[in-house]
Amino acid sequence: MMLSVIRNLGPEAPPAVRATPAAWRDPRLWIGVALVSASVLVGSRVVGSAGETTEVWAARSDLAVGQSVTRADLVPASVHLDGARASTYLRTTDDLPDEEVLARAIGSGELVPAAAFEAAASDVLHVPVWAPADAVPAGLTEGSTVDVWVTTDDRADAASAVLDDVIVLGLPLHEDGLGPAGNRQVLVGVPESQRGSVGQVLAAARDGRVALTREG
Repeated sequence: MMLSVIRNLGPEAPPAVRATPAAWRDPRLWIGVALVSASVLVGSRVVGSAGETTEVWAARSDLAVGQSVTRADLVPASVHLDGARASTYLRTTDDLPDEEVLARAIGSGELVPAAAFEAAASDVLHVPVWAPADAVPAGLTEGSTVDVWVTTDDRADAASAVLDDVIVLGLPLHEDGLGPAGNRQVLVGVPESQRGSVGQVLAAARDGRVALTREG
């Protein structure tokens, strides 16, 4: 009996130790590394593309329908454009359309669409109109649309609109565009449908009986 107790009090056998694979062999480690690497790569591409800009033209001021556009009418603007929109706007590296005019109005600061131009009408007659300086709207610019009014010698008669919605093609400098009695010259484009009224306007302009009006 005593011998049995002594045997039971003897040293216990150490617990069994299981062999574990090295950490670098764990596939979960390599999956995590791959995910982190992919995230870093995607993030770097996104940041890189976010810094890429395209230089396009924007309108320096309001541009009207039928107006020809020069560099003086534009300012460069840096914008972010994806591949689908890269050719939507007129780039600063593109040639300006010399023989085309705007098919639609463009507001001040608006980016200039590449498709906003059309061929200039060949049936527009360039007519220099002389009018008293105080009968020309202030702030008139090339591309503005105006009506040309004519009065008679009788002050009791009402003025009549002889040319409707004609485009201002040119405005000589004040020192060059002032005629006798302070009249100012405005070059307008008259379409084929209104050419019959040109003679009446030129006759009235000699007597200072012309006035121009515009909306806006």
